[in-house]
Amino acid sequence: MVEVITVHFSRMSSPVGPLLLAATGKGLRSLQFDRGKLPSGKNEIWIESPENLRVYEDQLNAYFRGELREFTCKLDLIGTAFQKDCWKALLQIPYGQTCSYADIARKIGRPNASRAVGQANHLNPIAIIVPCHRVVGANGTLTGYGGGLSTKEKLLSLEGAEVRASKPLATATQKDDSPEQANLFHYLENP
Repeated sequence: MVEVITVHFSRMSSPVGPLLLAATGKGLRSLQFDRGKLPSGKNEIWIESPENLRVYEDQLNAYFRGELREFTCKLDLIGTAFQKDCWKALLQIPYGQTCSYADIARKIGRPNASRAVGQANHLNPIAIIVPCHRVVGANGTLTGYGGGLSTKEKLLSLEGAEVRASKPLATATQKDDSPEQANLFHYLENP
């Protein structure tokens, strides 16, 4: 008999756009930029349950207000052993710091696996909390991000990280037409 896993999910607004959160009894399974579709795994039942995701939402909101630098919520990471090694290395990148794919490859004992590390980053199921936004190119410039480069810039700016970007990071005094940018600075200025 196949075990069916219950996954509770919720959607939340954030300064970087809508987020979709999903958790099992073991911890947070997924945090992604909500594009309106639920991911589903084999033998899973997804149930909308905001009350079961409240602890994760509270920590995310504290992070966006600049009050939280280290997440303490339980995670239920699903992936290959290599992917999990990469994601665990991401969790060790301090708030406000960045590193390269090559740094992560060396950290996990696979110094020639920079491209594979990049792919594992791309498949990271828990954005923001497993901070793949803190990984930059070898020359210190921003590289791809599932939420888009502008979102990566916003998250790194929130953390005060120094990065080399093809354009300057947005600041509170620069005009940005996106409502997410306005909301991010609202969080920063009005905790």
